[in-house]
Amino acid sequence: MEDTSARLLNPYIGAVELRELVLKRKVRPREVAEFFLARIERLNPKLGAYMTITAERALDDARRLEKIKPAEARKLPLYGVPYSIKDLTYTKGIRTTLGSKNFENYVPEVDSEIAIRLRNSGGILLGKTSTPEFGNRPTTEGGLCPPARNPWNLEHTAGGSSGGAACAAASGMSPVAHGTDGGGSVRIPAACCGIVGIKASRARISMAPLAGEGWGGMSTSGPLARSVRDAALLLDVLAGPKVGDPYAAWPPSKPFVEALKRRPKKLKLAAISNSALGGPDEETRANFESVCRMFRKLGHSVTPLDLDPGTRLNPYARILVSAGTAAREVPNPELLDPMVRGTWDYGRTLMAHDYVTALTGMHNTAREIVQALNVYDATLLPTLTRPAPRLGAMPSGLGETAVREIYGWIPFTFPFNATGQPSIALPTGFSKAGLPLSVQIVGRQNDEEGIIALAAQFEREHPWADKLPPLE
Repeated sequence: MEDTSARLLNPYIGAVELRELVLKRKVRPREVAEFFLARIERLNPKLGAYMTITAERALDDARRLEKIKPAEARKLPLYGVPYSIKDLTYTKGIRTTLGSKNFENYVPEVDSEIAIRLRNSGGILLGKTSTPEFGNRPTTEGGLCPPARNPWNLEHTAGGSSGGAACAAASGMSPVAHGTDGGGSVRIPAACCGIVGIKASRARISMAPLAGEGWGGMSTSGPLARSVRDAALLLDVLAGPKVGDPYAAWPPSKPFVEALKRRPKKLKLAAISNSALGGPDEETRANFESVCRMFRKLGHSVTPLDLDPGTRLNPYARILVSAGTAAREVPNPELLDPMVRGTWDYGRTLMAHDYVTALTGMHNTAREIVQALNVYDATLLPTLTRPAPRLGAMPSGLGETAVREIYGWIPFTFPFNATGQPSIALPTGFSKAGLPLSVQIVGRQNDEEGIIALAAQFEREHPWADKLPPLE
């Protein structure tokens, strides 16, 4: 059994394939847990994907799963599949640092709804992944957690704020990973690390029991994985309301993973590739134009659209993010990451009317943007304006320098947190330096099914599974 299991397991095995192996008893949950824990032990010191490794919990999960009857195991969507949870998300009895020196030893007394759903899905928790402090950077560095390094080039960032999650999935330290996204924090690291990341629609994934919303409704969660199918599978686990949530998302007609069976034909797509906040570099623009041609070859129309949602929404987003950061009470502000401290201080100068004015402005502007995009089946954009920068380079300074550089790198991600539309980041190629490039597909409101089907169609024609980072 052990020799056979060793041959069947590999670090880049898909979640769906791994689940089938465990269900057929070709490998045991404990063997799966031990396999991935060993890989984490070997790679994490140089990659910084995990802040806290939960080896005992992983083995406990495995023991519990091995006692489940086969008929019950079949009902569990992640049966025997390891996963990680971002360290911004509360886990009962497991340290949750929020990436902050102020909360270095904090252990919650309650689980988030996300943590409950993942446990009940039959998965195996490997650990909590690295995040910048409070998720406030688009790179994972500067706070308590180790810098999350890019598996394709360790001198570059894995992105943020779900950089640890993306690094874990891209490097084969976890088949699937949970992330959060308040301005691009699932899609940014997915793009940097060459994997798939889905930002769910507003209210698709509950923030219970600790919050009803974050950053004025901009913040949500989402899956990261090496394939569209695995990302859709994890989205099915995470999705669903909790009674009393302040917002509601239209329920899908079928499980999201079923959307992979659809074959989209002759869709009307928009393409946005410019922003006054920052334009794509030469390689990113060339890659995006190539991707648009690929979608045309698939039978879809792709129409360039002169719409700059990032520039229109930027003033409101900055206020809402700053106010949300400042609303967090910290025991010792002097311990804050200097960049986060600047945001926290600015947020504390804002008045209630500043917040309400920004929230109203964001919602009204977002409504206009959604209406303009609603005539299209989906919208294509570069995920980022350039590939992953070197660690320590983003931003190059504080204050307005940081604001300008950050929003100039992510002008195509944060607008769709403001509009609440679902979006998916999809790997599409490499820069000359060997760093991943990515396209973003944004759907109509609540239409995760549509963008998953379209992304899966692209992935079938341009597969990515055989492209592995140079870690071995």
